[in-house]
Amino acid sequence: MDLALLRTFVTVHRAGSFTRAAALLGLSQPAVTSQIRTLERQLGRPLFLRQARGVTPTTIGDELAHKAAPHLDALVEIAESGLDDESSLRTLHLAGPPEFTAERALPALVELTGEDGQGFALRASFGNAEETLEGLAAGHHDLAICTAQPRGGLLTATPLCDEEHVLVAAPHWAEQIGTGALREKGASALENLPVVEVHESLPFVSRYWASVFDSRPAASGTVIVPDLRAVLACTAAGAGLAVLPRYLCETALERGDVVALHDPAVPPLRTYFLVVRTGTLAMPHIARAHEWLQRAAAEWC
Repeated sequence: MDLALLRTFVTVHRAGSFTRAAALLGLSQPAVTSQIRTLERQLGRPLFLRQARGVTPTTIGDELAHKAAPHLDALVEIAESGLDDESSLRTLHLAGPPEFTAERALPALVELTGEDGQGFALRASFGNAEETLEGLAAGHHDLAICTAQPRGGLLTATPLCDEEHVLVAAPHWAEQIGTGALREKGASALENLPVVEVHESLPFVSRYWASVFDSRPAASGTVIVPDLRAVLACTAAGAGLAVLPRYLCETALERGDVVALHDPAVPPLRTYFLVVRTGTLAMPHIARAHEWLQRAAAEWC
């Protein structure tokens, strides 16, 4: 079986579209379509179901992808690492949410960079869960940190750690609300407070309200900034209340820059996953980074 056809097939399977696969491979869409049809003729089975938007793999297509993808990834790794250049470092391409990756993952992984015979070069990119998983499936990343657990068999997810979410505000807002107001009035005690968030949909505040108060927030965002570190800075400056991961605001809480407005019996948690393409943990640098992050996470929780 032609390896070029298999490579095109796996790329289409991961991209979910002939058009996206063509862009990733540097081919025209007709060329990709022709290669997939050739492979289907050789196998005597359809590999994809054509839909209005993209393609969906058949059962045979899924089975072939699960068998072929890890081996193709390994061949690409061998080619990229260079058989004749033993001094060159392998490169680990990491992706994840900007705050957690910057504050947690990267400081842990830099210990593995260098030329100790087992080290690797490190490249990081930031993105949301959807972008990160799409990039991983398409082969742009080797290892991803994500708060969404992928479906299907092409990606393998391992729970990494849980982060606790805390409802915080600057001290003067806590004084304005008054001690015990949340116990007496619940979420209604917070209705007049401005909100600082990462998106207009208020993802962190809405998740907290649903988990703790069994309701939706009544307020809208006053300050919207797409980075939790900036949310913390604006909150400490008095812009309003926010829901933040404890690891990110712990120091600010200890200094008194912000205070916790509520201490629920069961605080909301969000799980992070380490995600790889199935089979790529056979590659030493990916396996080492994967194991190292799991060890580091034991101290984060």
